[in-house]
Amino acid sequence: MSTDASKSPMISIVDDDPFIRQASDNLVQSMGYRSATFASAEEFLQSSYIHETTCLITDVQMPGLSGVDLQRVLIAEGNRTPMIFITAYFDERIRQSVMEAGAIGYLSKPFDEQNLIELLQSVHHRDDLEPRPKSWILRITPEAHIKLLML
Repeated sequence: MSTDASKSPMISIVDDDPFIRQASDNLVQSMGYRSATFASAEEFLQSSYIHETTCLITDVQMPGLSGVDLQRVLIAEGNRTPMIFITAYFDERIRQSVMEAGAIGYLSKPFDEQNLIELLQSVHHRDDLEPRPKSWILRITPEAHIKLLML
């Protein structure tokens, strides 16, 4: 199925690790989404993609602003873009904090790409690739998240 690139959702990927950034970008594009990658939260915040992004994938720990800091900045600006956090250092306290603040997922590196696919699909319709209205966004509960990680 071919999609009009201007209608495809924009997934922004923020990670200081160029290998994770590229692998995530490849996966996102293979799903038919448009993507933009950033080496830092600051780079993303200064980009024009901030208003176009329909889902944000971000590392938790990065030099400068962390992914958690990025979430706080976006919320303070009234931006409720769905966020998926990825981390090499799982921390239950951080997971609980970002999920309570509205994140839709928290994945440990290395993560199963199927988990990321399912989270992205939970945000977007697959028929027309249009973003879902905010009221339809799936909220992963801590219990469901733990189950998802154990698959």
